[in-house]
Amino acid sequence: MPHPAPALPTPTRRTSPVPTRRTLLTVTAAAAAAAVTGAVAPAAHATDARTEERLRRIVGRMSLEEKVGQLFVSRVYGHSATAPDQADVDANLRELGVRTAAELLARYHLGGIIYFAWAHNTRDPHQIAELSNGIQAAALAAGTPVPVLISTDQEHGIVCRVGEPATLLPGAMALGAGGSPADTRKAARIAGAELAALGIRQNYAPVADVNVNPANPVIGVRSLGSDPGAVSGLVAAQIRGYQAAGVAATAKHFPGHGDTAVDSHYGLPVITHTRAQWAELDAPPFRAAIAAGIDAIMTAHLVVPALDPSEDPATLSYPILTGVLREQLGYDGVVVTDALDMQGVRTKYGDDRVPVLALKAGVDQLLNPPKLDVAWNAVLKAVRDGELTEQRIEESVLRILRLKARRGLFADPYTTRADVDATVGTARHLAEADRIAERTTTLLVNEDGFLPLSPASHGKVLVVGADPASPSGTTGPPTTTLGGALRELGFTPTVLSTGITPTAARIEEAVAAAAGQDVIVVGTYNLSATSPQRTLVARLVATGVPVVTVAIRNPYDVARISGQRATLAAYAWTDVELRAAVRVLAGRAKPRGRLPVPVRSAEDPAVTLYPVGFGLSYA
Repeated sequence: MPHPAPALPTPTRRTSPVPTRRTLLTVTAAAAAAAVTGAVAPAAHATDARTEERLRRIVGRMSLEEKVGQLFVSRVYGHSATAPDQADVDANLRELGVRTAAELLARYHLGGIIYFAWAHNTRDPHQIAELSNGIQAAALAAGTPVPVLISTDQEHGIVCRVGEPATLLPGAMALGAGGSPADTRKAARIAGAELAALGIRQNYAPVADVNVNPANPVIGVRSLGSDPGAVSGLVAAQIRGYQAAGVAATAKHFPGHGDTAVDSHYGLPVITHTRAQWAELDAPPFRAAIAAGIDAIMTAHLVVPALDPSEDPATLSYPILTGVLREQLGYDGVVVTDALDMQGVRTKYGDDRVPVLALKAGVDQLLNPPKLDVAWNAVLKAVRDGELTEQRIEESVLRILRLKARRGLFADPYTTRADVDATVGTARHLAEADRIAERTTTLLVNEDGFLPLSPASHGKVLVVGADPASPSGTTGPPTTTLGGALRELGFTPTVLSTGITPTAARIEEAVAAAAGQDVIVVGTYNLSATSPQRTLVARLVATGVPVVTVAIRNPYDVARISGQRATLAAYAWTDVELRAAVRVLAGRAKPRGRLPVPVRSAEDPAVTLYPVGFGLSYA
């Protein structure tokens, strides 16, 4: 019988010169070899002797099934651990063979649960906390009680599972534009404190990938930038912020996902860097993460022939995970796979072989397999058949238990209503998020000092542009947010959503709406050579009304448009970043952001239009 989730416990207070891509990809083998083999001083993940003995006794009491269960982190549908909505019960039965999270834990003895908005886990802060407490209650009612490590992807920016009223902060590339380790650490500490108050104790962040490919379809603005040194410093700052708040940070995606042209959700990318290039470009942020005491490192579903000539995905590669990550880089913490339902890890082997091969490669946690029963039983069979030893399983279980102990889960796995109310979305956190965001907005174009705008001279503003879906489902749409922020500052906005692919009719409607306006603000989104957004901008420029563009995702948009009087880069379309861009546009804040990636010519990528570090200021 599943145990009911308890009410939130009685309140208690918790204390809680820049290199270009070309130069980076042509480094000498000698320099790279030194980078790989040079001494690394990782922060130890050792526990004190008393705790270690206690954890080993827990492992000694576990059945083989319980040990294998600790290796798995699974999704589960529903807002409650014991009483989800009927649609979520049906989804759980269809995909997992159980009705509820409590039943899932009882059947598979899971070590972790991952929350998703689409799985209906994240309705509101109190509900999330109740769900977390219900999950912990079910786990602690098991034969061998072990708290669950609840995780999510709360990168901020364009990847957010927990939305408002929680505090939403600038994403990675925005923080890279801010360039402040102090702001970056503070943002992570705020994010971590709010996650911990919700019972979420592992975050799949920071992204440690160095984004050197403007066409990268999966990383892009999720990266802190293109300079390995700058990324390394900010990765370390994020780790310290998260882990100071009691949340396990997870650096991803090892050995580096920043130079891919394929999205590993849908295919298997191949990284063509030589070993020397990898050591100079991709490795430094992971070395910095290890030195900062990172709790977990996530693998990438991609092939790096220079590191493993078998061309197995890194997630399944012993030479990469054990040979490079553990032996060469000296990492002794938890290794978690990227989600095992992604196509990149499923192209070469079946779903029954993937988890076994991942464990043989050196993985500890197996994240979100597409068919949990198939994966769980495959690992059990591999142990019983002798392909995996029980000792090998215990090594990973101990690493996972040490992480849980280090983050305080054995001492107190629950959260409280007071924790939620005192921490999540507080006025202090929201104000700090606004201040940090203001320091990230980057001014790329400002012809003849057109900005800042004044309501007295440019009071009537037409706001048009793309309205991509909110990353968290709780913000936007962007044109409405931009218009609302302008109205608060005394402007008179007219808002017209033209979309990511505006039709000819919609473009004509925008052109007609420009009549009588003092200025036009256009939100651009990932412009390509054939994007009709380019036509929209060109037609609006031709009206003679001054045009200001705001790149609401990739800063590379500026290379594909012309004729605008000013361009700002916001790096994401969440409200906090868009409101900050408007305050900069209106002169209520100064533009302080500096490009963390180069913007090259769309016609000739050898020509850099705006180098790393570029950003205009107001006089």
